[in-house]
Amino acid sequence: MKASEQIGMAIRTRRKRLKITQKELAMTCGTGLRFIVDLEKGKPTCQIGKTFQVLQALGLAIEITPLGGDDAGSKKP
Repeated sequence: MKASEQIGMAIRTRRKRLKITQKELAMTCGTGLRFIVDLEKGKPTCQIGKTFQVLQALGLAIEITPLGGDDAGSKKP
């Protein structure tokens, strides 16, 4: 599953748990309904800034972890 699909699923699950419609979420976040629909479907071209607005409105956060379990980019002494 792609990262955009995972984010979309998390947003959809949280929105439904909070009993908020897609239209209500769009109005709260200042986005269009089409954006929310696309975001929940995992469309990879959704704007990241708007995505962060939606996540914040739903009380969600993204945690970044290195792929493969190592700390990519860190310098070892």
